[in-house]
Amino acid sequence: MFEAAGIATVAIGSIREQLYGMAPPRGLFCDFPLGRPLGVPNDAAFQHRVLTRAFGLLESEEPTVQDFEESIEDTASEVLVCPLPARHDPDAHPAVDEARGLRAAYDRAVAKYGNLAGAARLLDADAVPAAIESFVRVAEGVPWKEAGIPGVPARVSHDIRGYYEMAAMEIVDHTPAAWTGYRWFRDKTQTGAVIKAAQKAIRESGVKNDALWRFLLPLDATM
Repeated sequence: MFEAAGIATVAIGSIREQLYGMAPPRGLFCDFPLGRPLGVPNDAAFQHRVLTRAFGLLESEEPTVQDFEESIEDTASEVLVCPLPARHDPDAHPAVDEARGLRAAYDRAVAKYGNLAGAARLLDADAVPAAIESFVRVAEGVPWKEAGIPGVPARVSHDIRGYYEMAAMEIVDHTPAAWTGYRWFRDKTQTGAVIKAAQKAIRESGVKNDALWRFLLPLDATM
């Protein structure tokens, strides 16, 4: 619609298959970790290079998708050390209790940075505990379509991950290296363990491997 109205557009994407598959009028593929579309946090010069390259594509009158010349590699050796809250409600599932305990840190992060994890968000913070409970039910054997997951499982899981990473960023008070917050969520939290178990149950129920898991919440131990 924008193009038909004479307004040139350009898209920036970090998933090559998605960007080339969508075939936007003009697209720039950036080999960056998901959630960092402009590259290096707090590096204005790098971010301006990305934007300058993207805006340069506006001069093209023909459809084009090009690669940004620089990439950001994951630093697998770096880890995030973030303390988790002590148990508060012994009657709640440990993952739900954990998520509730992180709420104050999440709210502080949102007040400080804005809702950085809010793009395409299905859940608000109030809905996170109930969403985790739905994955607990799946992990315990309830068919995933009957467990009350409030949307596509991978997308809902990604929102839960965003909630956790926002809280962690506030607790440790710095911007962690790419994927370190994700690994902390996957490997060190009660909710990460629940979602891994739920993902396994979904796959074992006969559901084909959903590419969204790979892009939004890759729970493979090699990531």
